[in-house]
Amino acid sequence: MSGNIQLLSDTLAAAKAEGRSALIAYLPAGFPTVDGGIEAIKAAFDGGADVVEVGLPHSDPVLDGPVIQTADDIALRGGVKIADVMRTVRETHEATGKPVLVMTYWNPIDRYGVERFTAELAEAGGAGCILPDLPVQESALWREHAAKHGLATVFVVAPSSKDERLAQITAAGSGFVYAASLMGVTGTRESVGAQAQDLVERTRATGTELPVCVGLGVSNAAQAAEVAGFADGVIVGSAFVKRMLDAPDHAAGVEGVRALAGELADGVRGKA
Repeated sequence: MSGNIQLLSDTLAAAKAEGRSALIAYLPAGFPTVDGGIEAIKAAFDGGADVVEVGLPHSDPVLDGPVIQTADDIALRGGVKIADVMRTVRETHEATGKPVLVMTYWNPIDRYGVERFTAELAEAGGAGCILPDLPVQESALWREHAAKHGLATVFVVAPSSKDERLAQITAAGSGFVYAASLMGVTGTRESVGAQAQDLVERTRATGTELPVCVGLGVSNAAQAAEVAGFADGVIVGSAFVKRMLDAPDHAAGVEGVRALAGELADGVRGKA
């Protein structure tokens, strides 16, 4: 069975055709439980997310700030497994018909087996993977299997990325390019800043036709609108997780996710 890279590309193209950025939400699998995480992801889609990244909880999440680390710790203590991540992808995609990616560090895939992971992700209806710590020069094996199974390979670029490296990444990647708006870890910020716009412009200057989507730091509708002014997609993670962590109970957390997705969806449409 082939994965859903085409659905991802079509979704991002449809948002562009509407004259707006896509809204991409992130939530970890298994948080606060596997079933609870699936419910939260469906709520993000219900609220207006175009795409969701499902985080594969990891014990050493180098890109993730304290909010997502807390959620990952809850999921790992709950015993979340890769099979639960695949189930999360399957059930959220089947329920919504929308593109679902996995965001994961390389070590869990390497241990699980590249062929097994890509085959199972495609079978679950996944659209691809975001791989923040996989160097492009070491990615040939992954990209071979991802392409075979119809999965996107999304690489992360940062303000520190040199133009030559940006060109390597855009040539090797597929689906979209994840532009980290600032140096550091995930988390909400007071402002997203000019660094992000410069990075988007430099990434596009490589001649790539891949959409360039910006993450790290966006937490409200005003920031989403700001980033939507120059990026093809706006990626929001910590703010969704924080809604779940701060809620008095699970039902309130799910409603918080749905409400935030609605606010951000208005932001990317210039309605905020």
